[in-house]
Amino acid sequence: MFSPTKLFKKIGPGVITGASDDDPSGIATYSQTGAKYGYQFLWLALISTPLMMAAQEMSARLGIVTGRGLAGILRRHVSVKIVFVLAWLLFFVNTINVGADLGAMAEAMKLLLPGPTVVYLVFFAALIIVLEIFVSYKRYVNVLRWLTLTLLSYVVAAFFTKQDWALALKDTIIPTFSSGKEMWTIIVAALGTTITPYCFFWQASEEVEEKIAKGRTTLKKRLGATKKEITSMRKEVVSGMLLSNIVMFFIIVTTAGTLHNAGITNIQTAGQAAEALRPLAGNFTFILFTVGIVGMGLLGIPILAGSASYALAEVFGWKEGLSKHYRQAHSFYLAIAVSVVLGLLSNVAGISPIQFLVFAAVLNGLLAPIMLWFIVRLADRKDVVGTHVSTPLIRVMGWLCFILMAAAALGLITNVMFAK
Repeated sequence: MFSPTKLFKKIGPGVITGASDDDPSGIATYSQTGAKYGYQFLWLALISTPLMMAAQEMSARLGIVTGRGLAGILRRHVSVKIVFVLAWLLFFVNTINVGADLGAMAEAMKLLLPGPTVVYLVFFAALIIVLEIFVSYKRYVNVLRWLTLTLLSYVVAAFFTKQDWALALKDTIIPTFSSGKEMWTIIVAALGTTITPYCFFWQASEEVEEKIAKGRTTLKKRLGATKKEITSMRKEVVSGMLLSNIVMFFIIVTTAGTLHNAGITNIQTAGQAAEALRPLAGNFTFILFTVGIVGMGLLGIPILAGSASYALAEVFGWKEGLSKHYRQAHSFYLAIAVSVVLGLLSNVAGISPIQFLVFAAVLNGLLAPIMLWFIVRLADRKDVVGTHVSTPLIRVMGWLCFILMAAAALGLITNVMFAK
């Protein structure tokens, strides 16, 4: 018999990671895409789905088999200097993303409940730090599970707006392109906020945390994985990534059918998109969209800060893990707090939200192919994962993902360098 409670308890690292991928920065990027280009780039949601599944499956495979986080694995099998640079790049990019998400959440709250921006910024930053540092892993995961349900608001919102579903289907199946730097920026930003490095690190680390939660507290006990564990992991990753891309699709559809059709093409933030929807799609759609921004920020920011902290901890040999008390892993938790506080301060500095959002998404798009180069190769090495190497399909999709992300990044760099 179907049981919502049992289904809820099955929401694990794969679904939580997939849901976190649609953070306020992602929502803003997808909203900008739909508002400016209509349905034109819906095909990105279609092609990114299997590629994202492959990338996350390999990240999860590395974590579940080795019992280590991604940075820890890279440190053992790649140059320490390279891993050091990658970890700090991840921390830098994620902190920018945290700042963008905090700003979007504060803006969204002001639409629901008018008040000073700085108060909302401080409130959300403090709430996230307290939840991540002082709440036990078991309870914290339950909080993340509930927050994944926020994503449903974007699916519902699309059906409360007038849409040309035939055109949407056509643009989903048949890719169309424009030309110039703007097109490459939107492709890199959309892919970078979908197939994103912080999800790689978080996925691997949370597979380890799940093992620790089951009592496998030493590396020796965590080594290896059963066929059942690999199969369960794969199903969960597929579900999470499918959810993430479905939401991407519906956010683009909602803003394309309303804002773009009304000639509102210059959307700067996720909050601005929500506000613009109110006169076009009604209060219900506006509330769904706005609540979604806040909920996904509460889900995405802890994962952004946490994934960077996992990477730094594994590079410097700190004690790590959300399953540990903050007294046992003070450097790990301090890195989380620093990332959130720096994100908060960046908003107070008055930097334009759109600069934050685009910069964070594009940086993710540039960093992703570098990470994928290592992940695809490591997941196919028997000295790393033993007999649990990637299946032929996952291997092919992994390399396709790398090629697509690298080509998009190269296209953007070329257009920026040689733009007239």
